Amino acid sequence: MMSQILAVTAINLRSIPQRLWTSLSAILASAVVVGVLLAFLAMANGFRATVAGAGSDDVAIIMRPGSQSELNSVLSRDQIRLIAQAPGIARQNEKPLISPEVYVIIDGIKKSTGTTVNLPMRGLDTAALAVRNDIRLIAGRMFEPGRSEIVVGRGVIEEFAGFDLGSTLTYGNSRWTVVGIFDAQGTVFESEVWADAKVVQNLFNRGSSYQIVRARLTSPAALEKLDAYVRSEPRLRLEAKSERSYLAEQAQGMSKLIETLGWPIAITMAIGALAGALNTMYASVAARTREIGTLRAIGFGGLATFVGTLAESLLLTAAGGVIGAVAAVALFQNMTASTLGSSFTQVVFRFELTPELVLQGVTLAIVVGLLGGIFPAFRAARIPVVVAFAER
Repeated sequence: MMSQILAVTAINLRSIPQRLWTSLSAILASAVVVGVLLAFLAMANGFRATVAGAGSDDVAIIMRPGSQSELNSVLSRDQIRLIAQAPGIARQNEKPLISPEVYVIIDGIKKSTGTTVNLPMRGLDTAALAVRNDIRLIAGRMFEPGRSEIVVGRGVIEEFAGFDLGSTLTYGNSRWTVVGIFDAQGTVFESEVWADAKVVQNLFNRGSSYQIVRARLTSPAALEKLDAYVRSEPRLRLEAKSERSYLAEQAQGMSKLIETLGWPIAITMAIGALAGALNTMYASVAARTREIGTLRAIGFGGLATFVGTLAESLLLTAAGGVIGAVAAVALFQNMTASTLGSSFTQVVFRFELTPELVLQGVTLAIVVGLLGGIFPAFRAARIPVVVAFAER
């Protein structure tokens, strides 16, 4: 039986040049379906990796309960002083490693479209770098306290105009000078503009308020102790969560939205590809009716004909799936883009394809081949022997 199946499959594949254009259309349709799906999956995966990948288990985010993002949270200077005394916070030279941060929105111009978009400006103090992981200056220097100077993430330089080192930008009545560029290992921080917190408070009329506090913990286990303190202290009534979990929550909504858009579009296109596969395989069976009848007459079984025809369909769509996957990797892997994050500001991210995502795309192509080949395969298996002796 196996030798019969292999023989029928080989005969089917050798006859493909006789149906070249219909076969190529099935391959191309599968390739397009897989390419589109992988583009969306790479986008969602890259966005999630960029945002959630910045998180650390030994850094805590302290903010007002119920805040969906930093924009919705407000902390006073007195609350900052109380947080500095909280248990579980690491210290350096007897000083708590906390970073009170101001978060405002500024305008930026996308290089690709020339449109004005929202960018995040974060006001920081000198302890900010001690709290964060894997931040390094790659050009220029850090801003000086008390001066209208900014440092920008590498992603901002890549996607938005006017932020080159030494450039001057105007926001409100203030002029800001770009004095440094930093690298954050491709994480969400590379989408931000950083400046001195007190200068940002003054020039953006924020008084003495902050949005959040980042705190380096003595260990990840210390988060529970810190959270209990900031919740129970009547002058705080705040919440603390790990930076990793906070950023994962921020990434979840947008990545789910991208995936939710991608799969229905891909499935809709897959239905079109399925129609193409059905047409191709019915044409294949019709072109080989006499040949199949002859095989039946010399002892080949219906099962061998069925499996051989189905294998042809699977091979065509699988080939298309592989071509689509290779094209998606070539076109989209590490491609840079930006989109709105949870704070209504642009997040710069890179498309990221993994072997698991590629496997999902090729699997979809194989499913199209299976559904597109099974009915023509049934027709082929039921061709009677008598057609071998029919006159042309």
